[in-house]
Amino acid sequence: MGPRWKKGVDDDTRDGGVRRTALLRRTVFLMLALLQSGAFAYYMVDSVLPYHGNEPLEVAILTLSTILFAWVSLGFWTALSGFILLCLGGDRHAITRTVARDVPIAADARTAVIMPIRNEHVARVCAGLRATYESVAATGTLDHFDFFLLSDSNEADTLVAERQAWLDLCVALGGFGRVFYRWRRNRIKRKSGNVADFCRRWGGQYRYMVVLDADSVMSGECLATLVRLMEANPTTGIIQTAPRAAGRETLYARVQQFATRVYGPLFTAGLHFWQLGESYYWGHNAIIRIAPFMRHCALGRLSGRGPLSGEILSHDFVEAALMRRAGWKVWMAYDLPGSYEEMPPNLVDELKRDRRWCLGNLINARLFFWQGLHPAHRAVFMTGVLSYVSAPLWLLSLTLSTVFVLLETLVGPQYFVQPRQLFPIWPEWHIESVIGFVIATGVVLFLPKFLSAALVIARGAAGFGGALRVLASVVLELLLSALLAPIRMLFHSQFVAAALVGLHSTWKSPPREDAETTWSEAVRRHGAHTVLGVVWAAGVYILSPAYIWWMLPVVGALALSIPVSVYSSRASLGRALRRASLFLIPEEATPPLELRLARDYTAAAPAAPGFVDAVVSSQVNALACATAGRPIRHSLATQPRRDRAIAAAVARAPGDLAESLKLVFMADPAALAQLHARITAGVDVHPGWRTGCPTTPEDDEQHWPGRQETGALKEVGGR
Repeated sequence: MGPRWKKGVDDDTRDGGVRRTALLRRTVFLMLALLQSGAFAYYMVDSVLPYHGNEPLEVAILTLSTILFAWVSLGFWTALSGFILLCLGGDRHAITRTVARDVPIAADARTAVIMPIRNEHVARVCAGLRATYESVAATGTLDHFDFFLLSDSNEADTLVAERQAWLDLCVALGGFGRVFYRWRRNRIKRKSGNVADFCRRWGGQYRYMVVLDADSVMSGECLATLVRLMEANPTTGIIQTAPRAAGRETLYARVQQFATRVYGPLFTAGLHFWQLGESYYWGHNAIIRIAPFMRHCALGRLSGRGPLSGEILSHDFVEAALMRRAGWKVWMAYDLPGSYEEMPPNLVDELKRDRRWCLGNLINARLFFWQGLHPAHRAVFMTGVLSYVSAPLWLLSLTLSTVFVLLETLVGPQYFVQPRQLFPIWPEWHIESVIGFVIATGVVLFLPKFLSAALVIARGAAGFGGALRVLASVVLELLLSALLAPIRMLFHSQFVAAALVGLHSTWKSPPREDAETTWSEAVRRHGAHTVLGVVWAAGVYILSPAYIWWMLPVVGALALSIPVSVYSSRASLGRALRRASLFLIPEEATPPLELRLARDYTAAAPAAPGFVDAVVSSQVNALACATAGRPIRHSLATQPRRDRAIAAAVARAPGDLAESLKLVFMADPAALAQLHARITAGVDVHPGWRTGCPTTPEDDEQHWPGRQETGALKEVGGR
């Protein structure tokens, strides 16, 4: 990967109408945002700022405020474009209009549905994959699809559970030869490396791949339609769906699900409106043409040793840009149903994810000037940076505004604010202009949400609890968003600062269940922000009591951040509001079959075996050895190393084994088989191994009843 590129496949044959339409739309879109931002700046200078921008501190405030308003304006016009598009019945250039949904799929159009996973909730992962598999089978197109669980897990218990869940999945579906499991020992480049490893090993056998997240569920009709769309559009490299969020029950997650379900269609339609064939790729719930992806989207390390060097973390944006640079189009199927994902269950887990995304987007800023990138994808990189840099800009703007007011209070008005100024400047304070400024900003921020609600009501709001409950939910969502915005501002400001000084965080998979935030964790995460909010509010009130009302939405939210974080994570509150039909979405009122199956399979999943079971149980041990990814080899050169590992394992209780030692056995089936033989023999082993160790095949079957049919294990061993 680097600055070299070559002319793509459709540079000379692309549809001129789409190209001209895209240019016109982007020009109008940009002009509207610039005009609106210019009007905002003029209004601030003319009516809001007391010195009309002649004072240095005012210039700084004006600059920051204009940048922030321009950022908000982009979202406003994106949503408004989407609203108009949806009111008119869709876009004639939508890729979903290029093929009928009942067109047969060519026999050689084979597609791999891949799910990269790493230390995930195994039952939930396989339940979602099973629901997706069965939905594909119901469409009659199963012969065109294979399914892959691509594990990067580095926890021994999780690895054993994954292999057992894969076997159970194959047995339940009759999926041997169609559902595959692979564990990658050398986990380089995280998820992008996981996908790249799949492409190197098996990519040549498939024309397309659909990438899923661990919480993804897709309908068979959606998957089949994506393949048909790819077949009908041979110059398209990626088609991204717009996943609908569902499946969580905490208050925080249900509010986010409602927001994405009600507001999301406007924004995704708006993104499609001005992006067209140069759209986003979000890394999951999308179909990719494998050959050009392998040829053009390989990601290397960024040069240098600074904080923004090394691995590309937000690889999806970069892969879309590289695909388009090579001449392949990237589309968003914004109106294609049947694509689902889950939201973080609470604010703390969302912020953990945001820290990783923040670093990834800041790293992508280095790619802005790469040769050959399409301007639309340069804009994607820039908006990705602004989505996080806007937080410290807002914080700085609030700080400067507070300093300005305090100086006016402590020092008094300054009539001569510039060098060699001959005549005084009389500061003017027009409260009605400030109120008008706040109202205008509120319209830009909140009008898209009420337009979304109006569209939902016009199309029928029964699945959302009815018109009144939709409006009530929107108002409540606005209130919660107002409380969360200052909290996110401080965290995102910290993330930006940490990224720029090289303080990187470790990557952990988010929880796949309704995890709640404890009071102790909330105090640890939000305690400093609470103190800041209280001190900020007290200082402003003491020095300028009138100004506290303008700062109250910010400092008040910070002061309340601990209880807001805790109570918003409560599943009991989420369920109570669902019973009241608040924040209700159609996927909750009448869940699609795929989501119902995923939920039921997760609930019905049996207890998963762990590493100890892979040692003491003959059945689990046989499965772990058979799926280790390499044959059992007895070598004189490696046997001393195995003997040392076995001696270390039998000398300790199972609970005292280091994770690194467990992984040695998971990566070496010969060592795992020998450890099993040593433990079951019971000679010179720690007493802890004898507890619960099956002594007969009947005991083993009683411990894991019906989990490993003999035929299934033979099937595994033969593959």
